[in-house]
Amino acid sequence: MTQTAAARRPINRITLYFFGALGGILFGYDLGVISGVLPFIGKTWNLTGWDKGVITASISVGAIFGALFSSRINEKLGRRRTIMVAAVIVIIGTIAASVSPTFVLLTISRLVIGVGIGLSSSTVPTYLSELAPARLRGAMGALNQIFIVLGILIAFLVSYGLGSSGNWRLMFAGAIVPALILLVGLVFLPETPRWLLANGHEEQARSVLRSSHGTGVNVDEEIGTIREVIRLDTESAKTRFRDLWAPMVRPMLVVALLLAVGQQFSGVNAVNAYFPTMLIGLGFATQAALLSGVLLGITKFLFTAWVVFVVDRWGRKPLLLIGNVLMVITLVAAGFIVLEVNDTTTKGILMLVAMVLYLVGYELGWGAVVWVMMAEVFPLKVRAAGMGISSVVLWAATGLISAIFPIISDPGALGLGGSMFLFAGINVVLFGLTKWLVPETKGRTLEQIELDLRGRHGARAKAEAA
Repeated sequence: MTQTAAARRPINRITLYFFGALGGILFGYDLGVISGVLPFIGKTWNLTGWDKGVITASISVGAIFGALFSSRINEKLGRRRTIMVAAVIVIIGTIAASVSPTFVLLTISRLVIGVGIGLSSSTVPTYLSELAPARLRGAMGALNQIFIVLGILIAFLVSYGLGSSGNWRLMFAGAIVPALILLVGLVFLPETPRWLLANGHEEQARSVLRSSHGTGVNVDEEIGTIREVIRLDTESAKTRFRDLWAPMVRPMLVVALLLAVGQQFSGVNAVNAYFPTMLIGLGFATQAALLSGVLLGITKFLFTAWVVFVVDRWGRKPLLLIGNVLMVITLVAAGFIVLEVNDTTTKGILMLVAMVLYLVGYELGWGAVVWVMMAEVFPLKVRAAGMGISSVVLWAATGLISAIFPIISDPGALGLGGSMFLFAGINVVLFGLTKWLVPETKGRTLEQIELDLRGRHGARAKAEAA
């Protein structure tokens, strides 16, 4: 189906948002499946802690390259077709991973998957934020995180179901299913009205606005607002990454990078990728450890779903701060559990409880809210570039944590307990930086945020000139 046909075809808004956010499942499944795979390939190939870190982080390294090129691909192809390209890349990489005969080839396959995930993760939030009306934008952004955690939950369930057979190749192959569903679904979805209008397709943009915003929308007003922002943008040069350093944009770049780094340095992917391995190290049987991962996945899904209903009422910033407080408390508790509790069964159960509560805090704040805000804070002119560089930094942080956690949690280094204390300290720092730097964007259109930012910068420049 052509882009014009997709734009003019009437479509249910639920279907629109559902398939738009489905790219999150690609992210979540490949992020979560490694936790079930590691116990088996670790034994099969006699992997060291460093090897486990490399194979876990390889998807993040690939995602960096995908995110680096996402801006140019977005501006050339549009948001919709960029996500379709990402789905194809994930399918190719997943097939290669599921048949890889060696550690090296599996690592390369995960790099390829990462390229697709990087494209998807930097495009889907923009796609959703540009389709959703202001009153629903936070919920739609959170929907992306719901699909990410649903992908993680599905990966944990598949890993547990296949755990008794140890069929890790089939665990990897499961990612093909959501990728195919996404690819087919996107054929029938439209491009975003902002990209269409910016590229001279006004009638298609009007059609998409009516479909995505409902019958009550004032299409002429929306088109006028978007056109005004585009007019201001075209007075400047075309989008370049150096535009992100413009004085008007720089504060928003700092916020986006803080959110990207903070999301990963909170410690969440140490839990997502290594929790079954942690429990096995504490004395749990493999199947019991994999089942515990399912419980974590259910927790992530339920609380992310709840955030959808409160993010546009409570606001973004309060949720980030509440999440930090809960994560600090539970990480400190986890550190003491590892160091002070001697009974293996008791230690494992208490650790599971602590990590469940930790994920409650994470999903309340730094899970869904980060993806919502990263797509909100950038002006239209640099939105694709901003999301691209933010995703690069996010994936670099993900790769760093994934690579070093098996090393720092080794008893010869910080140990598991010391690692928990380290992440608790990082969350204390994040609380302070969030309170100081992060603005509230609740209930404002993307164009209002940009125009207000332009106005404040202009007023500041005049004051300095005076």
